[in-house]
Amino acid sequence: MSPSFNLVLPKDGKKLAHFFSGWEDMLIEACLEGAMGQIWTDDPVHPRAVRAISGDFCFLAGDPGSPAASALASSLPEIGKDFLLMIPCSPGWGPVIEAAWPGRYTKILRYAIHREPDAFDRQHLAVLAKRLPKGAALCPINHVLYERLLTEEWSRDFCSNFSSWESYRTFGLGFVALMEGKPVSGASSYVGCSTGIEIEVDTRPEYRRQGLAAACCARLILECLNRGKYPSWDAANLESVALAQKLGYHLAHEYLTYELNLSTVSSNQVRPPRSAGT
Repeated sequence: MSPSFNLVLPKDGKKLAHFFSGWEDMLIEACLEGAMGQIWTDDPVHPRAVRAISGDFCFLAGDPGSPAASALASSLPEIGKDFLLMIPCSPGWGPVIEAAWPGRYTKILRYAIHREPDAFDRQHLAVLAKRLPKGAALCPINHVLYERLLTEEWSRDFCSNFSSWESYRTFGLGFVALMEGKPVSGASSYVGCSTGIEIEVDTRPEYRRQGLAAACCARLILECLNRGKYPSWDAANLESVALAQKLGYHLAHEYLTYELNLSTVSSNQVRPPRSAGT
């Protein structure tokens, strides 16, 4: 019989924060707070290994030699998607992941961005937020836009990790650029909690390279700062890093991520990151 593990109640999540020391990630923070996502551990009284899942991301931390480590890496809840990004937050988890998912993972690099509340130049952000092409207008994500964004593939992740509009209104925040009333670019909360949000940004392919993403992000960052929330950023690729730096963020380091193929078998290889945004 495989070793069992336990779902952690939201009220107990913060007791496991030390497992993720050094990871300035709002997805983890939202899990620990109990706002979004879920956490599991091998032992509720004397935990050695921990798993946190939020959206498309799974974080493994603690002792990879724990009897339940393999089960934490392999026995996943139903997430309704054909891939998952699994991140080893402590040394030694890589071999555990590879043994759990033979032939079904791809190694990619992602880029951690420093968490620096005082790094932003508000005047610079205000200029970027106003630098829009003719005919474009920025609009906060309201209930109508929330429902509309969920219906389109390019914009679904702006809102899809929230269970309802009420949840988004409580923990989320976002802005979209409209052209002739149609959303064509946006920056929103991939997840959110009491202390901040994790920014998700994307633009329709035919509207890219016009400054729309930068404008949406700048407006969102300013609104977060006004509300006392931190606008966290984690980059999927170097293009995302460049946009982050334009907005005032600073690169911390790259880190290894396993992209799991949950539907079909794929070969093991290191390849460029997915083209998706933050």
